[in-house]
Amino acid sequence: GYLFHTDLGCVFNSSDPNDIEYFEIYNYNKLKLFRFSSTLDKYVGYTEFGIKQATAFNNNKDYIADVRARKEYICLNNIKIYYESALTKS
Repeated sequence: GYLFHTDLGCVFNSSDPNDIEYFEIYNYNKLKLFRFSSTLDKYVGYTEFGIKQATAFNNNKDYIADVRARKEYICLNNIKIYYESALTKS
């Protein structure tokens, strides 16, 4: 079965750190439950369960600080590689 799946990644239009969005999307049986967006700087729920999870994560300041750090770790440390690779393909 499908069950649980998480997507995460970076969306960017330039190598400027302010133009980079880090996201995490949590799915269960192909249904989007909740997501984090660095642009919104919080989790947003899409189902009753997802809203509860988003609220719990948003209220946990240590967890939110960890998610914010993931933007730097995953996106900002690799943006030059991603950006140059995209430019050479276009």
